[in-house]
Order: sequence, then structure tokens, then C-alpha cells
Amino acid sequence: MHAAFPALRLRRTRAADWSRRLHRETTLTPADLIWPLFIAEGEGVEEPIASLPGVSRWSVDLIVAQAKGAHALGIPCLAFFPNTPASLRSDDGREALNPDNLMCRAIRAVKDAVPDIGILTDVALDPYTAHGHDGLVDEVGYVLNDATVEVLVGQSLNQAAAGADIIAPSDMMDGRIGTIRSALEGAGHSNVQIMAYAAKYASAFYGPFRDAVGSRGLLKGDKKTYQMDYGNAEEALREVALDLAEGADSVMVKPGLPYLDIARRVKERFAVPVFAYQVSGEYAMIEAAVAAGAADRDAMVLETLTAFKRAGCSGVLTYHAVHAARLLAA
Repeated sequence: MHAAFPALRLRRTRAADWSRRLHRETTLTPADLIWPLFIAEGEGVEEPIASLPGVSRWSVDLIVAQAKGAHALGIPCLAFFPNTPASLRSDDGREALNPDNLMCRAIRAVKDAVPDIGILTDVALDPYTAHGHDGLVDEVGYVLNDATVEVLVGQSLNQAAAGADIIAPSDMMDGRIGTIRSALEGAGHSNVQIMAYAAKYASAFYGPFRDAVGSRGLLKGDKKTYQMDYGNAEEALREVALDLAEGADSVMVKPGLPYLDIARRVKERFAVPVFAYQVSGEYAMIEAAVAAGAADRDAMVLETLTAFKRAGCSGVLTYHAVHAARLLAA
């Protein structure tokens, strides 16, 4: 039973800043953030990404400097995505298996320089294929599930051997989590985590990311035969259940803000670590609003990231990670 107005005035606890802070139900810290970074070939290279203002691709040597800065701010984990040169892309994505590819070189360099920071690696073939799909395709362009999983296993082992801490399959092939988990155990990588992109939707919010990894214009068709229909929620729960049963340590919902309902349902149903990806299109919209004078960046960044925590997320992948960490340290 609760008192009624005026004995109960909910505004009492909002009247002063100290009281608002005392009664805050959801808090955000730098430890809640994962910072996605794009890797480029070369040395001393910084390539600004036009559709992601404020975000660049970095060569391996400069990725190390970014990692040191993130670690100093208390960001616990980085997520790596390579921009593979066109000459190394092929229909079978074999560069994903090269132990000296961009991803593996970046992992080793950062682990040597900043051993205490976590590294999450994307497992999918779209940064390596000439056709832009996340897997191998047949003669009509359909992505082959089981043949793709075989390559994803090799890609995962390649990244784990280089020092990856979290393998994050983003391909949405059926059965890949269990197969990857078994392979990691068999190769002695029992402490390598799997964060499954369990509920990844075929979304219009990914456009700037494709610019960042160089796959814009390569994609033949779309990804709707393997990424989820944005109208579906029950299916997301089935996907999560399967990935957890196969050995995922945590799960991800992607995109982020338009799918907070999914994140909340996953958390309530399974009570496991749930992460969300505030994807490139979400970042670009905030930056566009700021550029138009329609929003305050600092306020929007902290409010949107807190919304993920309020929905039940353990953490957020966000391109605003460094900016948010600096705000939180102020």
C-alpha cells in the first residue's frame, strides 16, 4: 500500500541534485562500454569515414594508441572490424583464415601493448567476401549455412590463436555457436568467450558500417534470408535460446535503440548477460541532429546509453564509448 497525494509527492526526491543522484535506479559507467574500432592497412594511417563523422579507420600501429587511451579511460573491451583490401577479398572469404590478416595483426599488437584490455572479434565473412555476404553463396546467391559454418570455425580458431578474448559470431547461421564452442574447447581455448549475435535484424541502420568495412556496393541482393525480420520478437527468443543451449556465454541484440523491447524480453526470459549494439546508423543520426543544431551531443549520448542499461543490458557496443567515458569521468 502507498500513501496518496499530498502525503506522497514523488517530486520531493527530484527537488535537489544530490537527491536525484541518490535515488537513481540505473547507473552508467565506462565499464559498461565496448568500443568498436575499424582497422585499415598501412602504417600511420587514419581514414575518416564520411558517413560516420568523428569515426576513422586506423592502421594497426595507431589502433594500439587508441587502445591505450581507451584503457586509461576505464573502457574494458574493444571490438575489431577490418577493412580488408579489395585485392584480398574473394568469393570464399579465405583471407578470414590468414593468421596474418588485419584482424589478427591488430589483436596481437594490442595484446602486446595493453594486455589487460579485452578484445572482441567479429566472426562473419562479409569483410572478406567479394560479394559482401556473411557466408558462402551458391550459384543463385543463396547463403549456404553448413558450408559457411565450417569456415566460421576456422576463422574463430584463427582469432583465438591470435589472442582474442571474445569471439562474436555475427553471421546468423544456424548451429554455428555449438560448432565453434566445440572447436575452441578442442583447441585448448576453453577461456575464450562467445558473445553470440543472437538477435540480429535485417536493418536499415547498418549503412555507415558498410562504408567503414568497405562492403558498400559489393552486396548482391540483401541479407534477409539469414538476418531476422524486424517485425519478429518471439523468433528472437527462439534464437537466443538456441545460442545459449549451444554454449554462448552472452548474447547480443542488434541494432540497439529500436530493439530495446527485445533486449528487455531476452533479459527477463533468460537472466543472462545481454549486450546491445548501438549501430552505425544510430550513431550517425545523433551526430546529424547535433550538426543541425537540434540536439546536445553530451546529453543525447548519456541518455541513450543509460536507456540500454535501464532495459537490462550488461553493456553496450557504441562508437560514442570514448566520448561517454570522458563525460562520465568529468
